[in-house]
Amino acid sequence: MNGLNLLIVGGGAGLGALLARLVDAEGAKGVGVIDLDGTAADQSLAAARDVGIAATAVQGDISTGAGAHAAFSTAAEGLGRIDTLINAAAIYPRKPLMEITDTDWDAFNAVNVKGSYHMMVAAARHMGAREPSGQVRGRIVNITSVDAFKAHPQNAHYAATKAAVVSLTRSFAQGLAPQGILVNSVAPAGMATDRARAAGFLNELSAASPLGRGGTLEEMAEWVLMAGGPKNTYMTGENIIVSGGYIYA
Repeated sequence: MNGLNLLIVGGGAGLGALLARLVDAEGAKGVGVIDLDGTAADQSLAAARDVGIAATAVQGDISTGAGAHAAFSTAAEGLGRIDTLINAAAIYPRKPLMEITDTDWDAFNAVNVKGSYHMMVAAARHMGAREPSGQVRGRIVNITSVDAFKAHPQNAHYAATKAAVVSLTRSFAQGLAPQGILVNSVAPAGMATDRARAAGFLNELSAASPLGRGGTLEEMAEWVLMAGGPKNTYMTGENIIVSGGYIYA
């Protein structure tokens, strides 16, 4: 990441936590993590601190605009500047299609949609207020899902919120392009996470992939780092699908 400061929202577990651990090998200058679980956020930064990278952990609830903006401000104060925002926070408990309640919808929209929106607004204001590096002032990467593009009756509310984030990504990309802020999303499928194993549907995910296995977090992280790193100077408004062929199956 060549001297960049990254902020990872939802970096206390899963893909976000892995990204926080990887940034030292990628040459980042600093890394911040925002998570509802403050202890997890702090723990995910241990590897960065071990090698002397500036690290800021923030306990924050992004389900409201006030909470999201306050958390971003705290992280920006700790790091000094934020060059790349990675929106990895999401909730996704499964629920049968006909049993999704108003409470479920409100919770999913609050974190997955509103939280992503408010973090992008905060990042855009922060990045737009400074001089660009070359032609780029900053980068935003949203973690979406292949579920946004395929029928998913086992988790329809999650899929709908991720489709909303794909749309927001495109709107922000066009709106922020004149400022030199690049906005993209990465849509994984079939990630072999600890949560997938614990929930008992890793075999289901593997069977759905033409490759016959779930993708590792490391395989997903490479694309996130590419979209959010200095080698990306022109791509914006794109959704990178990393599904092992599941999207076409």
